[in-house]
Amino acid sequence: MQNPNSTKNNDRAVLITGCSSGIGRQSAITLAKHGFIVFATVRKEADAENLRNLNISNLLPVYPLDLTERGHITNLAKMVDNELNRRGKKGLYALINNAGGGSPAPIELMDLEMFRTELLTRVLGSVAMVQEFLPLIRRARGRIVWIMTPAIIPTPYVTSIHACDFARNCIARTLEIELKPWAIPNIMIRCGGIKTPAGLRTTSDVETLLQAGPREKVSLYERALRKWAKDMAEFDEKRTEPEKVAEIILKALYAKRPKRRYSVGYMAKAASFLEAMPQPIADWILKMRF
Repeated sequence: MQNPNSTKNNDRAVLITGCSSGIGRQSAITLAKHGFIVFATVRKEADAENLRNLNISNLLPVYPLDLTERGHITNLAKMVDNELNRRGKKGLYALINNAGGGSPAPIELMDLEMFRTELLTRVLGSVAMVQEFLPLIRRARGRIVWIMTPAIIPTPYVTSIHACDFARNCIARTLEIELKPWAIPNIMIRCGGIKTPAGLRTTSDVETLLQAGPREKVSLYERALRKWAKDMAEFDEKRTEPEKVAEIILKALYAKRPKRRYSVGYMAKAASFLEAMPQPIADWILKMRF
């Protein structure tokens, strides 16, 4: 994508969570190459070093940021504030909430500790990031970007991901109202099938669940899960490259009046279509599909 604001971007700083791989990593690289100052957060030193080795001057890897640790978030806010002041920048132009993981499982077989971690990361961690960074965003007249799934429709076996994004959808839309006095947009970039390491692990994660889960419960779902895993293997072949998400983020950052929802990725528009249907009809369609 051509950069229409190359000179302005030198004054714009953004922070992206979850930059070790996939959408976060690609977005950090793309935005830095377009002139944004990018605070790219990761949990592990090795991932920070990997980003440093790219030798992109505007790309600033930051670790550790584990969104389940409130202290990490507080320390990060202080560090970012200090660095912005050192560079003479007036604030943070964008907070991009991207981090998250999750594993497929029927609700009856979900690992509750893993689900708890996902809730802490995607929901509570994202809210904590907003609370800490809103003063810097106000100062820069910036915006908040939420990377999420089209989570308003019930999608079997991925509740650990979609339930969190359902909550984040509510949070983003509520913030849009609450932050109206400061004209801070909350932009949801709703991703369909994106070619990320987590997404491409789906079939292997299902096989692990089938092998390691309690036999008496696994047997109830085995046939359906194997069929779903086969369908997902075909789905994986059609996933969209994460560069396309980075392009949409750029579009949302450049826009004077950004849309509040963008769709990107394989089947994202189909999900939006289902979401627009009356709930009983959408639920019936999905029930017939599984």
